[in-house]
Amino acid sequence: MSDAFAPHSSPGAWALEARSLGKRYRRGWALRDCSFRLPAGRICGLVGPNGAGKSTLLGLATQQIRPTEGELLVFGVPAGDAATRPRIAFLGQDKPLFKGFTVAETLRLGAELNPAWDTASAERIVRAGQVPMDARIGTLSGGQHTRVAFALAFGKRPDLLMLDEPMADLDPLARHDLSSLLMAEAAERGITVVMSSHLLAELEDMCDYLLVLAGGRVRLAGDTEALVPAHALVTGLVTDGDPLAPLAPHTVVEHRVQGRQFQALIRPNGPLRPEWEAVEPTLEEVLLAHLRSPDAPALYTPGARHEAEGTRAA
Repeated sequence: MSDAFAPHSSPGAWALEARSLGKRYRRGWALRDCSFRLPAGRICGLVGPNGAGKSTLLGLATQQIRPTEGELLVFGVPAGDAATRPRIAFLGQDKPLFKGFTVAETLRLGAELNPAWDTASAERIVRAGQVPMDARIGTLSGGQHTRVAFALAFGKRPDLLMLDEPMADLDPLARHDLSSLLMAEAAERGITVVMSSHLLAELEDMCDYLLVLAGGRVRLAGDTEALVPAHALVTGLVTDGDPLAPLAPHTVVEHRVQGRQFQALIRPNGPLRPEWEAVEPTLEEVLLAHLRSPDAPALYTPGARHEAEGTRAA
């Protein structure tokens, strides 16, 4: 997706903009010095190991918690401002719905709570999955339950949809069905989506923007099409002495040595040696390498962070 899908009501180009954002709990910092920009109208994959700060970031954007330092803007407005609430929908992994309500009663509740409610859209999403309107929520399958939750989210007509692994407990068929629904609805309405997920292959198919967190800090941020080509997966023979010496001109994200051969994921800084075998990695290979190497230098594509802050992709 491109910025052409940005919500027409947005006062600026950024759906989310974090500036030195931090959140501290008693056990320590969950987020620290977190700065990034997410353009409006994109589907952003939010990636990181458990405890990386993903849920904290989603909680800050949806006013469930307040920052300790820095600020987070939603379409140019501070995230804590009440004006942002109608523009955001949040769907967590537990997808809490009243089990005793019927599907029709659940959608009616959505209409009562949201002034801009889109009844036709919400009912269309439910009926497309052949979910009976008179069925009680507690009797639905996992896929049906998630579809009703998506109907509530899209029925609100949000500009920003925040998802905290809502499809993690679904079987592959239901997950594929609802992923297609998500992409179609987001494209049609120009909704910005931030989706936390551990399913890296799923993100590669769906997301055109990435935000990778590790240790409460941003490790990668920006356009998928720019982040992946900024890396190279190289293989070569180990020379005498330090096996990393030939890689010194480049930024090494991760490396391993087996016998006389090494393999490394790098960000090239100049030409590579002709005797090396070099290929462009997959998105999954780039993400796994950065998750395994949280101390590797952070990388932002142009525009993903303020010009004076951080390193940019070439």
